[in-house]
Amino acid sequence: MSIKKILVVDDSPTERFAMTEVLTQHGYEVVTAENGEEAVAKSKSEAPQLILMDVVMPGMNGYQATRTISRDAATRSIPIIMCTTKGQETDRIWGMRQGAHDYLVKPIDHVELLARIKAFG
Repeated sequence: MSIKKILVVDDSPTERFAMTEVLTQHGYEVVTAENGEEAVAKSKSEAPQLILMDVVMPGMNGYQATRTISRDAATRSIPIIMCTTKGQETDRIWGMRQGAHDYLVKPIDHVELLARIKAFG
């Protein structure tokens, strides 16, 4: 399956914009969400092939949203890459245990991000 549509989840408008710019320049269709609740809803309504998930957000955080998406029969097949400032090894392990497929620490290296996305496609 080749990745065409990516859901970018981040409460920072600057981060959403930067990720959207990089991804659209490389031919991806981008859908955005500002929080975990919106991410869960859009994972169903937009059917993205990949989700880039921030962790620290108001309301439902990225760990909770990842757990919800990865345990729902309708969305569990969507790979999730956590993109977060939480860089401790325990954070990474916890993210993977919630259902994330990969984990990147901010600031995100765009070359590395694109390589990781291609690995899923």
